[in-house]
Amino acid sequence: MTTVLVTLAVVAAVVAVAVGFVSWRDRRRSTPDEERGAERDAESRRHRYEASRHASQSDTVRRGQPGSGGF
Repeated sequence: MTTVLVTLAVVAAVVAVAVGFVSWRDRRRSTPDEERGAERDAESRRHRYEASRHASQSDTVRRGQPGSGGF
């Protein structure tokens, strides 16, 4: 009976250490709000740039087609 209790105590200690380590590691990985805001800003700038490029390429293609009214 003593062996079972000691084994359970050791297993519980190992699990507690593992949970503590994982939570400590994840806390270090989390990004502050400032970085999240900068990431969102960069993403929105990238989308605006891509939309602008897409619009200008579409205009260029239409201008070269016959009957499009372009020069």
